[in-house]
Amino acid sequence: MSRQPDQKVVSTMPFTDDPTASSRKQDHIELAFKSQIARTDTRFDYEPLLSAHPKRGSLPAFPFLGKTMKAPLWVSSMTGGTGVAATINANLARACGEFGMGMGLGSCRQLLRSDEYLKDFDVRHLIGDAPLYANLGIAQVEQLLDSKETFLIDNLLEKLKADGLILHINPLQEWLQPEGDRFKYPPIETIMRLMDGASYPIIVKEVGQGFGYQSLKTLLQLPIEALDFAANGGTNFAKLELLRSDESKQMIYEPLAFVGHSAEEMTDMTNRLVEELGDKVRCKQIIISGGIKTFLDGYYLTEKCDLPCIYGQASGFLKHAMGDYETLRTYVDTQIQGLELANAYLTVRK
Repeated sequence: MSRQPDQKVVSTMPFTDDPTASSRKQDHIELAFKSQIARTDTRFDYEPLLSAHPKRGSLPAFPFLGKTMKAPLWVSSMTGGTGVAATINANLARACGEFGMGMGLGSCRQLLRSDEYLKDFDVRHLIGDAPLYANLGIAQVEQLLDSKETFLIDNLLEKLKADGLILHINPLQEWLQPEGDRFKYPPIETIMRLMDGASYPIIVKEVGQGFGYQSLKTLLQLPIEALDFAANGGTNFAKLELLRSDESKQMIYEPLAFVGHSAEEMTDMTNRLVEELGDKVRCKQIIISGGIKTFLDGYYLTEKCDLPCIYGQASGFLKHAMGDYETLRTYVDTQIQGLELANAYLTVRK
């Protein structure tokens, strides 16, 4: 039966209340001109068609450093032995425990012969079973090897209930530091000497300038637990120490702060070396750090790297860890939500 011309069509669909529609549309009008994008991030292909919005907790758990991690983030070594360090390390460890991230402590040199600052670093009860690594400089390890006191490293790891040792390689930092040490041996010799007697996993890292091709090639052939880039582009400890020096020294040595390799450059070098070395690669885990400003930087580089990897940040975490825990928690939670979105909708152009 056909509808008569004067009959009205009544919708049988339920009415949906949208109380914010008017204000939202007004926002759209007012913000439209401010929302125009002048450039495109060409690192990714964006695929909006193929995934629903990701559920919270959608990042898959994965093995790394002999543990199960829930997020591919690493809190890079920062601080200890100062008044605010206890708060910072406690907040960071608590976040790592809650979100399944890993953590490298700041330099633990002060704990080798004294427990005065142990409270600043004693965070195993907060981090739970997430990866936790102590940290010493190559100069200190060189001295301990020469004095036959490497048992102090074992004692340190036991005190902290740490999973292993981060060994930071920092010749430029030590040279520019007013109180800096001088290396008697090339760092590779010290690493090899330590590994001969060490019963614990070792991570090798730089401190803000990264490693060149030959150094990467050498490290990838060692049976170390992981390699941490600590590339140029983030916190640069050579520059930091230079800022503590007198003005004349700053003028002379400032160009050294710009020497080094970016995280992306090091990722590309690592991929080339994995292909070149083949079965000779013995270090098979990478922490990509140095200049990682956003979760998209981290997602891009970890997807691009041919070895199992996570990404590390220092200053980004530090900025949010100096006060109450909720500030840091919100920051970390937002980072992880960003990774979940990237995982759902972005593919990396290799």
